[in-house]
Amino acid sequence: MEPEKFLVGNNFKTSEETIDIVNPYSGKVVKRIYRSQDRDTMDAFEYLTESFKEYSSLPAYIRSRLLYEISKRVFRKREELADLITLETGKPIKYSKIEIERAVLTFRLGVNASGNIPGEIINLDQLPGSEGKTGYIKRFPLGIIFAITPWNFPINLVAHKISPALASGNVVLLKPATASMACGLEVGKIVYDAARFVGIKNPPINVITSAGSSTEKFISDGRVKMVSFTGSHDVGWNLKRIAHKQKVSLELGGNAAAVIEDSNDIDLTAQKIALGGFAQAGQSCISVQRVLVNENIYETFREMLIEKTKNLKYGDPFDPETIVGPMINSSEAERVETWVNEAEKNNAKIICGGQRTGAVYLPTLIENVNDRDKVNCNEVFAPVITLTPFTYFEGAIEKVNDSDFGLQAGIFTSNINNALLAFEKIDCGGVIVNDVPTYRMDSMPYGGVKDSGNSREGINYAIKEMTELKIMVITNKM
Repeated sequence: MEPEKFLVGNNFKTSEETIDIVNPYSGKVVKRIYRSQDRDTMDAFEYLTESFKEYSSLPAYIRSRLLYEISKRVFRKREELADLITLETGKPIKYSKIEIERAVLTFRLGVNASGNIPGEIINLDQLPGSEGKTGYIKRFPLGIIFAITPWNFPINLVAHKISPALASGNVVLLKPATASMACGLEVGKIVYDAARFVGIKNPPINVITSAGSSTEKFISDGRVKMVSFTGSHDVGWNLKRIAHKQKVSLELGGNAAAVIEDSNDIDLTAQKIALGGFAQAGQSCISVQRVLVNENIYETFREMLIEKTKNLKYGDPFDPETIVGPMINSSEAERVETWVNEAEKNNAKIICGGQRTGAVYLPTLIENVNDRDKVNCNEVFAPVITLTPFTYFEGAIEKVNDSDFGLQAGIFTSNINNALLAFEKIDCGGVIVNDVPTYRMDSMPYGGVKDSGNSREGINYAIKEMTELKIMVITNKM
């Protein structure tokens, strides 16, 4: 098996060390990657510092053309890229295909954003002595964006770093997760080829494949102007602590809640909850984890959800009907098994699932959970949903907020006042009404509060994070 090369400088390189990527379902080595070394990271910083001088001065139409070419290439390779996601991570192929559709959109949103970065003109003649003064405000790129991405959306979340960065004139050093290195490298190749195609001699991206632990020492390098990280809250907040003067954008985890006050179609709501919690083995930071149900419909909803859960196909991720594939590795599946067993010992009741085979953990429903059970208060990041009845809507909101996380929440209600109350009172980055918290459109602001992060993604919102405001004050001749 020929190892994949990493991209440093203007070349794809090898090293003395390789790493193996193992498919979590089959247990087989599916890719081998050359591991970049510390000297490669330093070389990347030097190259990108020079590349930024060229790239940041390019007109908007060139940046727009570059992103358009990237989106076209992703679309052309959509089948191959979807297969690669499933091969590396075990994500069911139907969801890998959806991810590629989203990545195409994410890059195309960058096409539009390149020429529409907002500026402002303000009159400054607000006090005597400022007559004839006007402020012209414009956003400027920062420089090197150090992008660190997770394995669970190994192409679209890479796109969410690259697209706004390139649209706004920045350059990118990409460090993909070890479990999905080949996906990150493939996007790097696409950007490299597209840049050459549109006449950019020094492509504005490098991709390193070093271990996460060896990356930390470079976070505070003065040539890095911003760290954009998506991943676990422990790692993310640690990166913020060790950063020096860099901006640090964090999109972290969650334990998303859905509140079901009422529903005109309980059957459809149960189906949405099952898919929202169990699709791709619940390995999404906005996967449904906690479900709070009005006691008046609790028993009816409970039985419907059990039925929907039992009908979900699990197992082989290359089967187009599979909804619940393997977890990223057997260790993660064992962790979840331990958490569920701990909850059961604390008097929780497993009403569906609760079994593991290798890296596959069956979709699992639990009720009567303790507030401090790990499956309830931590980020489970697995195909596990807890069910809890409630009496009053305000009490359910308090339960949602009883969490260290605050990413997104879902509210099912026909009462507009309760929807607005949830929007006002739930401490999170997004409230999704009459759908699961798992919903995300790539153009919308996405991110959280508390342990869930400190910024927003979505192309236009990420561009604000990746640029600096500058004002020019002009005095008109009097």
